[in-house]
Amino acid sequence: MPTIKEIATMASVSRSTVSRVLNDSGYVSDEARKRVEQVIKETGYMPSVQAKALRTKKTKVIGVIVPTIRTETSSRLVAGMDYILAEAGYQVLLATTNQEREKELEFLQLLQTRQVDGIIFAATNVEPTLIEKINCLSIPITVIGQEIDGVPNVLYDDYHAAKDLTQLLISKGHKRIGFIGVNEKDRAVGYLRKKAFLEMMKRASLNVETGWVQEGIFDIHSGYVATEKMLAYSKQLPTAIFAVTDRLAIGAMQFLKQHNYRVPDDIAVVGIGASEISEHLTPALTTVDYQYEQAGRQAAMLLIQQLNVKESVTKKIVLDYRLLDRDSV
Repeated sequence: MPTIKEIATMASVSRSTVSRVLNDSGYVSDEARKRVEQVIKETGYMPSVQAKALRTKKTKVIGVIVPTIRTETSSRLVAGMDYILAEAGYQVLLATTNQEREKELEFLQLLQTRQVDGIIFAATNVEPTLIEKINCLSIPITVIGQEIDGVPNVLYDDYHAAKDLTQLLISKGHKRIGFIGVNEKDRAVGYLRKKAFLEMMKRASLNVETGWVQEGIFDIHSGYVATEKMLAYSKQLPTAIFAVTDRLAIGAMQFLKQHNYRVPDDIAVVGIGASEISEHLTPALTTVDYQYEQAGRQAAMLLIQQLNVKESVTKKIVLDYRLLDRDSV
């Protein structure tokens, strides 16, 4: 591999001219640029990423932290981010926490140590230790899914989406509605969606039996188990089940089908997430589409904005959603 000095000699230009061509900075005549680019093409020269990072103080790498890579939500988020970041010349360094809060703290520190230019973080909680770690970062960060003061946020309208979904069930004549949630430390998915459900039930003067409120852990199996517990609670069964994610809803549907309950004739089921499989279930799952690709794009644009202006950006974006009324209700 030739050096910059040798590239300059072969192109009959100075080393500084080669550097300006490589970094796309400063004036270079069209003729000189063509000669340099031709030599680079012929020799297969590749500039040292490490050397460029030392010189520019930029690695052109963005750290992305997601709770899992096993869900469609994360893949759609990352696809949206990558579309914007790649256009801006950035690469993605992906870290997955496997739903472990300790790893969220660990990866925030690790990515900063690896000298990424910024971080996009799909957070699962707003605990003080996490907020303190975020506030101590010396690089820009954008948070998706949880509202954290002092940093840019891309948020889903969890409260109103859950409210509309509950109202849909009530409008269809359901008065006994079960609920499968997640740990309320996850303020968005665990707390706000449950809060909306309970408030709408109270507003409609509908009782929620204690045993009809179950908790899962973001996977299909826990939705299955939660439904089993719910239906074993009393002889009087709910006529509908609101699961806070599609995966939990799919688990609920699996249990119901295996135990000869008809969906929706005996028990209706709804979820949130608009996963690809939700449309192809029998019956198709009623759900909420948060358009996760758009969330990823918005987060990437907010981070790039911070990198370009080199100052704090505390913008909050709340994304719209679509209620997809399908055959499971």
